[in-house]
Amino acid sequence: MPSPSPAPPPVLPISEHEDEIVAAVDANPVVVVIGETGSGKSTQLSQILHRRGYTRRGAIAVTQPRRVAAVSVSRRVAQELGVPLGDEVGYAIRFEDRTSERTCIKYLTDGILLRESLSNPELKQYSVIILDEAHERSLNTDILLGLMKRLIKDRASDLKVLITSATLDGLKVSKFFSGCPVLNIPGTLFPVEKFYSTDRPTNYIESSLRTAIDIHAKEPPGDVLIFMTGKDDIDKMVSKLEERIRNLEEGSCIDALVLPLHGSLPPELQVRVFAPAPPNCRRFIVATNVAETSLTVDGVVFVIDCGYVKQRQYNPSSGMYSLDVVQISRVQADQRAGRAGRTRPGKCYRLYPISIYQNEFLEATVPEIQRSSLAGSVLYLKSLNLPDINILKFDFLDPPSRESLEDALRQLYLIDAIDENGQITDVGRVMAELPLEPSLSRTLIEANELGCLSQALTVASILSAEITLRSQGRGGWKEEKAGAP
Repeated sequence: MPSPSPAPPPVLPISEHEDEIVAAVDANPVVVVIGETGSGKSTQLSQILHRRGYTRRGAIAVTQPRRVAAVSVSRRVAQELGVPLGDEVGYAIRFEDRTSERTCIKYLTDGILLRESLSNPELKQYSVIILDEAHERSLNTDILLGLMKRLIKDRASDLKVLITSATLDGLKVSKFFSGCPVLNIPGTLFPVEKFYSTDRPTNYIESSLRTAIDIHAKEPPGDVLIFMTGKDDIDKMVSKLEERIRNLEEGSCIDALVLPLHGSLPPELQVRVFAPAPPNCRRFIVATNVAETSLTVDGVVFVIDCGYVKQRQYNPSSGMYSLDVVQISRVQADQRAGRAGRTRPGKCYRLYPISIYQNEFLEATVPEIQRSSLAGSVLYLKSLNLPDINILKFDFLDPPSRESLEDALRQLYLIDAIDENGQITDVGRVMAELPLEPSLSRTLIEANELGCLSQALTVASILSAEITLRSQGRGGWKEEKAGAP
């Protein structure tokens, strides 16, 4: 099968800094790259290092916090290099591995890289590890930062680590990695005009809907990116928007196409978002915060930002998770606005007053490690058999509370994953291999011994997926969220 023709190499700001980047990587085991939105860091860094021979000693791994980003960015890089996806360039996400023995640039989620390190703690297959979008501070990324700090001491001669982001506190990360260099790459953002609401709407879906229809009726051609909090909101928004557009007077507006974008969407449906719009047609892309970073959707000129995001919060006192709709941070708001200025000047409609942006939004998102159950992370670290590791003193960029760590150790002891000395047990090692919350892993192990594994698998599947259960009672349909215990 012939290789696809390479796409014309994009002219991106990072290309002008290639020599500077390579010189820094040659001279240092760790480099922080702050690449502004539109700089090309996600697609070009791996290609620059590939061109300069870093893939002769091993592959280049590029982590992404989200599956949709790992897939779409790898697809773009394969297209630019003119190779079939899964050959020299591939990706690995949960339940899907499109790589081969020839793969030298591999995009993968941070969770997949953590699982690979279980079987190969030194990650010898990689010569370069790039932690992209590190500003999102996912739980897995924070653990990887701590592990990379340890690993670089063992592999200082043959491993390079790059930490990249558009908005990361570069000096903080540099200090964490013993004063490593920080490179700043400018972006190619066009001006984005921001419009604020006079007050906070009582219903952000309806407010987003009205704003979208106003844009469609009054603004020149250009796609619209609408941020919603989750799949349920997206489904409602897509349905209502399609209905409103159908009811518009024929000939009063150009054609419209409404597309959802979220992490649980099948890959073949996600790809539609990256295809160009049909002639004389405006696309409305209704997305979660998956579209905040990494993903570049060509053609977006208008952004509607509801100002909210859905976030998992863990309460150590109750041992329970809740999935809450919370205000975004200023960093997230700026990332969202930046989506409108990637290809030409754009507009961002913020459905909240400027006073809320300035006075109520946090500067940056609270790291996931400070609002999550750490039982799974602690079990993972215990299973690595790292010498002289003390969980309560593990080197995190932003350490979680001692209460959270002690809660995790207590949970693991109660389900026989660690013994009274804090050492991992044989049961704990089996649990660490399963990509589940430790309590669910322990449930499946016990169910297997008791002969009821099939029923336990059903329960574990429901509890480990963010799904909506619908049950009909006397008062009609009721929706309840299912999630990990």
